[in-house]
Amino acid sequence: MADAILVLNAGSSSLKFEVFLPAGGELTRAEEGVVEELHDRPGVTIRDAAGAVVTQRTWDRGIGHAGALAFLLDWFDTHEAGHTLVAVGHRVVHGGAEFAAPVRITPEVVARLEALVPLAPLHQPGNLLPVTTLMAQRPALPQVACFDTAFHRTMPWVAQAFALPRALTAAGVHRYGFHGLSYEYVASVLPRYDARAAAGRTVVLHLGNGASMCALAHGRSVATTMGFTALDGLVMGTRCGSLDPGVLLYLLDAQGMDARGVERLLYHESGLLGVSGVSSDMRRLLESPEAGAREAVDLFCYRIGRELGSLAAALGGLDALVFTAGIGEHAAAVRAAVCSAAAWLGVALDPVANDAGGPRISRDASRVAAWVIPTDEELMIACHTRDLVLGPPAAQ
Repeated sequence: MADAILVLNAGSSSLKFEVFLPAGGELTRAEEGVVEELHDRPGVTIRDAAGAVVTQRTWDRGIGHAGALAFLLDWFDTHEAGHTLVAVGHRVVHGGAEFAAPVRITPEVVARLEALVPLAPLHQPGNLLPVTTLMAQRPALPQVACFDTAFHRTMPWVAQAFALPRALTAAGVHRYGFHGLSYEYVASVLPRYDARAAAGRTVVLHLGNGASMCALAHGRSVATTMGFTALDGLVMGTRCGSLDPGVLLYLLDAQGMDARGVERLLYHESGLLGVSGVSSDMRRLLESPEAGAREAVDLFCYRIGRELGSLAAALGGLDALVFTAGIGEHAAAVRAAVCSAAAWLGVALDPVANDAGGPRISRDASRVAAWVIPTDEELMIACHTRDLVLGPPAAQ
């Protein structure tokens, strides 16, 4: 029987998954899919490595994470004949200051991760539901937690600290950073594209519905735009990004909002959606004739340019830019605007290469190289899970 690894990325109402087959030191994708609307009218589509649909199903009522996992495990046992599920890897948004690397999950680890829920109340509970469900359904199955915060634990103290009393810092109020699995993947493959950038000073732009940027020195995180929560930094699909904290006091005092109302505003009603009044989807905004849509795109790109200057300063210069994630990989107009605004840093865009999607989108003579590199967080999780459960390839 051949081994298989299941990677899970759980949200509050969805469960994304991929199946990887480890063999000969490599990880091969077998299938991927997502169960959506878990609590209403769920539906699932599973595709093979070539993109062909192999399974589709809907339910008349909500099944929750427990039902989705039961279906998925039964589907695996039925469709993956000849393969044994040896481990499950999970994306967990918050590892706090304690977890600086992936870890085998135990009941003690779960308790420590549940204690971090106040730091990521909209993400952490959903991430942990499949963990505890699998513990009940298949207690002998090894599970691994991979953290979006772990990659940023290499940042120096000054890049993590807020100017708050030390008692609050000691209580965990400092900059954590997120999207670490994406940045870790890009850093791992960057030498294949640009050895100078991999060994030097690179800013990676993870631009999607959630968006952030990370400064890499020799492939290690030294600064990032997200902070204590995934609200900070860039304009996002529905999240506000950086905001004067005095605005929060104004909302509470002058507008009479409560904490939950402020939370809803900042996480779900702001960002591209709030500014445009049209959509949180960059594709729709780029196609829309509405003035609000244009303003939302302009603000998105402007804030990227501001943060790029800050991260270049943290690095003491810049050798390369890397665009990744949904907007970064597919929105040529956004890349063009960002590179144009970064001409002062030495970025010279090649418009033809940019329209073609790269991978290199800067001119040969550009002092700062610009790249489009697709991210692969799921593969990163699968690699960590394999290494912790089966041992790294050289040890197999």
